[in-house]
Amino acid sequence: MLEKNDRKGTMFVAREGELTALERMYKRDGFQMAVIYGRRRVGKTTLIDEFVKDKRVLYFTAQQKTSHQNLELLSAATYAAFSLPATLPAFASWNDALRFVVERVGKEPPDTPLVIVFDEFPYAAEANPSLPSALQTTIDHGLKQTDTKLILCGSNEGFMESRVLGSKSPLYGRRTMQMRLNPFDYLDAARMLPGVPPEELVIYYATFGGTPYYLSQVDLSRTYEENVRELFFDRLGLLYEEPLMLLRQELHEPARYNSILDAVGSGNSTPSRIAKRAGVNPNSVGKYLKTLSVLGIIEKVSPLGNGPTSKNSAYRLKDPLFAYWYRFVSRYLGTIEKGAGAAASAYASSGQALSTYVGKQFKDVCLQWVQRESIAGRLPFSALEFGQWWGTDPDAHEETDIDIVAMNRVERELLVGECRWRNSFNETAAIKTLEHRSTLLKGFSRRHFVLFTKRETSAATRRAAADRADLCLVTLDELYAGLNP
Repeated sequence: MLEKNDRKGTMFVAREGELTALERMYKRDGFQMAVIYGRRRVGKTTLIDEFVKDKRVLYFTAQQKTSHQNLELLSAATYAAFSLPATLPAFASWNDALRFVVERVGKEPPDTPLVIVFDEFPYAAEANPSLPSALQTTIDHGLKQTDTKLILCGSNEGFMESRVLGSKSPLYGRRTMQMRLNPFDYLDAARMLPGVPPEELVIYYATFGGTPYYLSQVDLSRTYEENVRELFFDRLGLLYEEPLMLLRQELHEPARYNSILDAVGSGNSTPSRIAKRAGVNPNSVGKYLKTLSVLGIIEKVSPLGNGPTSKNSAYRLKDPLFAYWYRFVSRYLGTIEKGAGAAASAYASSGQALSTYVGKQFKDVCLQWVQRESIAGRLPFSALEFGQWWGTDPDAHEETDIDIVAMNRVERELLVGECRWRNSFNETAAIKTLEHRSTLLKGFSRRHFVLFTKRETSAATRRAAADRADLCLVTLDELYAGLNP
């Protein structure tokens, strides 16, 4: 009889939807195969651990080792799962191991399904390219006749999409569900930092982003400045070289990708400028940008309403930790190596430079709030598109932008927002400017306005907003109200 799973993982936060989907899969009759993938550190293993903690499970995690060594690890995991002596010899081949599992499953009581977890599947499959075919045979001629639930998990997103989910894969058509895990948004990230006030939550999100592993490194008994200094600006810090390590693990040309990210982090947003700054052939920079986009490190953005082929499209760092690292840490690597990182940390964790940087990330936090409100049905209309807008103001004869845009072109409804991270500003002028800029987006019959602020607005602004049905004021407290529903 299989033992109940008792693996201990890190704190499980959010992912309720993903966990519910896995539970639904588990309750379905017959064989099921789930494919879970996503970038390293995003919490795939933590999710799986939470799912299988009360279930009969055979849990195997492949490593970057030879096929023979991984087979030995699988043998040990299999014997332990079925309460067999660890002294039994390792399986001679993957076919033998998989055949053994099918035979044992057939002897198990049918009351509760067995969950087989194959974590970091790409490691084993790259070491033995015949493994996907062997697994396909096992599924078709063994597991499909059982109630077994198989989970294939991997951090190599390209491998999982092409060689597991792709139409040319031996495993194509076998999966019954797939799940790509992304980093947390600002609100779920805040759940990992209980007790931190809203202003600091924005700063932490702008620095660490929504990757659970990065957030788990924060020591809540220490200040933000202390955490940043110890994690980023100390050569022994866990996040000191994190972006470089991820590039080395995921990509074949980490130095070239690092140069490209450095170019994007320095403000270069078009392929030609990125290629020039990074010293990359302009004709080949596109493939590197595409790979980084697939990994979720950068993204191509366009003014909402202009389409993805807009001439105003731009590349930017999508992951906040990468944006922070390439803005504040990478330029001081030599200084940190010499043990003088504290001075660089003082510059990066306070002052105008950090405030300007956080102000840009604050716009993304506000956009995520708008998306959440729309999904919850709390906007004045059902928005179908979300983003930002930038372009030319023909009246002012200058380039301008709108921080937040949500629209429903079918119903001709538009919402625009302005995000202010300053402690004080001319609130009346900001609202009038927002109203004018909204007219640059044509074809809408109804317009709604939102002013996002770091501090509560003046009493006069609040009275003015109360008299209007089309104006909403949102402070940090409203942004994080969802933490205490």
